[in-house]
Amino acid sequence: MSTTSPEHPTAASDVVVESLIAALGDRVSLAESEREAARHDRSGYVSDGVPLAVVTPETIDDVQAVMRIATATHTPVVVRGAGTGLAGAAVAGHGEIVLSMLAMNRLLEVSRDDEYAVVQPGIINADLNEQLAPHGLWFAPDPASRAISTVGGNIATNAGGLLCAKYGVTREAVLGLKVVLADGRMLELGHRTVKGVTGLDLTALMIGSEGTLGVVVEATVRTRRLVPGAIAVISATFGSVEDAARASAVITASGLTPAVMELIGESALRHIAAHLGLPATGGSQLIVQFDGPGALAEADAALTSITSLGGIAVLSSDPVEAERLFALRRSFHPSIAVLGTVLIEDVCVPRSALPAMFATIGEIEARYGIEIPTVAHAGDGNLHPNFVFEGPEVPAEIWAAADEMFLAALRLGGTLTGEHGVGLLKRRWLRDELGEDQLELQRQLKRVFDPLGILGPGKVFGA
Repeated sequence: MSTTSPEHPTAASDVVVESLIAALGDRVSLAESEREAARHDRSGYVSDGVPLAVVTPETIDDVQAVMRIATATHTPVVVRGAGTGLAGAAVAGHGEIVLSMLAMNRLLEVSRDDEYAVVQPGIINADLNEQLAPHGLWFAPDPASRAISTVGGNIATNAGGLLCAKYGVTREAVLGLKVVLADGRMLELGHRTVKGVTGLDLTALMIGSEGTLGVVVEATVRTRRLVPGAIAVISATFGSVEDAARASAVITASGLTPAVMELIGESALRHIAAHLGLPATGGSQLIVQFDGPGALAEADAALTSITSLGGIAVLSSDPVEAERLFALRRSFHPSIAVLGTVLIEDVCVPRSALPAMFATIGEIEARYGIEIPTVAHAGDGNLHPNFVFEGPEVPAEIWAAADEMFLAALRLGGTLTGEHGVGLLKRRWLRDELGEDQLELQRQLKRVFDPLGILGPGKVFGA
């Protein structure tokens, strides 16, 4: 696999670098270590070459200067945050400028009355919520990487995480954006009002665009009041992952709305236990948390459903126990990473189809003789199957197994990605989900915003 440069020829690299240094000075790094680090993200993908430079802007003017130089010289630009992406969208290759947004990491404004905050894209999820807490507010999107992922990265992939079944994905939490286009112009999109339908919704179009349409330099995000009352968390063990998935589907079908509902598959639970030095309990685990004034009543109702379906469950209102359980869930990726190279996948199906999707993954495991440790945000039908292999390149049989899994998700009425994005890794399946006409229309939209094809070259839509 390798990244693809745009069709237009780039200017000589020394001219580009000299122009960047003249405009931004020491905010331009040519250090080999920084350029090498930008060749990969957490997807495991490594580009085929070293980027020209890593530019770390501190202001919107800096970003505009970079994009004007890039347009003038036809030089490709890859926008990058913390590098926690899992689809290769922030991977940079030969002849490309890396635009690292990590220095633009401030909380600029908070309105408790109107429940919004204005942030720069490089702010870390966990840091934002720490700064919002004294105002009695919080930002709901909660990816498993919240301690290290940036809000800008969440916007780029429309990330969701553990809480989105009740509180929504990133798109529902963004009111407006400031975006620098490929030619350096800046757009102010969206609004600070609860309602707003003036013109087409370009804010929503930018969210999930993976750095291919523009550079997000500021975001007005919707915040929520801190949830009052106790929490109630259920930890339930089932003999099989299919049984746990059926229980999660019953809970959502009953009209209950958990704040969090996480499902840990059998092999995933075994690897987590080994990684943390815990005794292996066997089976599959379902973790369900309710919050708000009716938390205990809702948890009691869910507990009845779980036990009626054969689950062995414990109900607790202890926040320390809740955090312990979710720390267990957040340990999944580290527990798999020690096994070898990991292709971390992301499909989403209707919640009622979760049992069928888990059964399909089991069939694929048997057919290919491989193990696919899987966890799921069961509250919204988003599964994260993991393929483990040796070496830097994904073997053909792993891609074949992944192909079967993606197509099975589509047949069940699902989607190729719930929150990781398409990036480089899922480009080949985009036509299967979108169809030829919609795919071409999306490519046309890309060309409207980025006619030279310099933003995220090769990402999502291919060359």
